Amino acid sequence: MRFVTVLVVAAAAFAGCATGQVPSSGTGTVVKPGARTALEIATWRRGTDGPVRTWTLRCPPGGTLPAAARACSRLDALGAKAFNPIPRNVACTLIYGGPQIAEVRGTLNGRRIRARFTRANGCEIDRWDRHRFLFPIRT
Repeated sequence: MRFVTVLVVAAAAFAGCATGQVPSSGTGTVVKPGARTALEIATWRRGTDGPVRTWTLRCPPGGTLPAAARACSRLDALGAKAFNPIPRNVACTLIYGGPQIAEVRGTLNGRRIRARFTRANGCEIDRWDRHRFLFPIRT
């Protein structure tokens, strides 16, 4: 049995090498070597009728977002599912958190993403708070 386990692990490692892909640090997902993160972040403090503020984030750290190195570390900790929407079958509290809206577009570890954040209910507020480090606006 131990031989089979070693064989399976070796085959998986070989398959990753053969495709030119390697596991990303901390996320457990497979990304292409040299894959980078490049995000555009737009926020509306008073809803989309108000003025928009924009930032960029690059990982390795760079861009106009304050504390870019910390933001890159936090994104790595959130992993590949960082920008997944809230599932439709989840019950959320009907609490309004404010008119703030944020949109994030670009690539995360080489994978295209587009996400919208609001504070329309308890689930969205929780999701906003997990990503607050990307939104340097007062809520």
